[in-house]
Amino acid sequence: MTQERGWIHYAGRVFNWRERYNLICSAIDFQLTADRFANRFEKRLEEYITISYALLVNSGSSANLLALTALKLEPGDEVITVAAAFPTTVAPIVQNNLIPVFVDVDLGTYNAIPDQVEEAIDPRTRAIMLAHTLGNPFDVESILHLVRLNHLRLIEDNCDALGSTYRGRLTGSFGHLSTASFYPAHHITTGEGGCVMTDDDKLAQTIASLRDWGRDCHCAPGESNACGKRFRQRFGSLPDGYDHKYVYSHIGYNLKMTEMQAAIGVAQMDKLPGFILARRRNFSALFEGLKQYEDRLILPRATEDSDPSWFGFIVTVREGAGFSRAELVNHLEHHRIETRNLFGGNLIRQPAFMNIKKRQIGDLKNTDFIMNNSFFIGVYPGIGQRQIDYILETIDDFMER
Repeated sequence: MTQERGWIHYAGRVFNWRERYNLICSAIDFQLTADRFANRFEKRLEEYITISYALLVNSGSSANLLALTALKLEPGDEVITVAAAFPTTVAPIVQNNLIPVFVDVDLGTYNAIPDQVEEAIDPRTRAIMLAHTLGNPFDVESILHLVRLNHLRLIEDNCDALGSTYRGRLTGSFGHLSTASFYPAHHITTGEGGCVMTDDDKLAQTIASLRDWGRDCHCAPGESNACGKRFRQRFGSLPDGYDHKYVYSHIGYNLKMTEMQAAIGVAQMDKLPGFILARRRNFSALFEGLKQYEDRLILPRATEDSDPSWFGFIVTVREGAGFSRAELVNHLEHHRIETRNLFGGNLIRQPAFMNIKKRQIGDLKNTDFIMNNSFFIGVYPGIGQRQIDYILETIDDFMER
């Protein structure tokens, strides 16, 4: 079979006239900062995840930064995470002058090993920050047990897992905080964009303040004196009655989403159920086609009691397979099938993370093995059965050689 239509990408945008229509409506309104579409998008996310607050931001990475910063941990406090991760799951720990504690992951699920998480907890541990790797939920029950037992905070990085469930409940609804990304590679897209989600009123207020310059005022953009006390309060050592719109209670950022991005997100939410079905269908077709090679390849395994909304199909070349990851990846790329490594491999071997203050449990041997032997291919809704057949035939051809 010949692939005639260029590359089979690992991810990409899937959209139609509805996104364009919303974008044009937003442009005609010319309300460039968050307004009616942003409000609708946040409401749709809250209803979908069944959570009290979804606060839109400009990226999933910013969402991770705000989520961890909102906990107001002390410098030197420890946060448990994994090194087989995307860098901006770990970067906020370092940026907040905290100590990341790295545990190893399981081959097959690619998520944190709960026994190692338990071993990592010490008197300085304050939080656990983990992603549902490539859409595959981590062992939520085990992690939540440790969180409750040790009075910790849990942040779910749900950027790769929108629509995944654990015991019938959507990921992103378990932690004290969770995050989402709407980058074009993810389950829905606004181009750039993300959100932080929580059921905690105080955390939601803190995140909104950190996102919006650190301001104390909760008025929406363009709104004034919603509380009726704009000039009748005292803060810090400011003069009595200082304009509340210019009072700052946090060292903040400006990480807001634009109205035009939110307009796209509203249209994408209508497509999300179909997107999830397509990802699961493509994953299942690839798994069925590749399970004959399990003597040479470690295929992805859904966490027990979960139903992932897969971000990608990850493959690990076994020891003694008779070929390397590089050889298989080069074959796929030569045949115009895009591949990606599992993000940064072992992050503590990356230049930016080599010299940070950190602690690790054991030798992270699985993380190193993934760094050297794992890659993933796409399952996103832009891939159909024809592309799946071509991928499988291309791998069959490699195996026969």
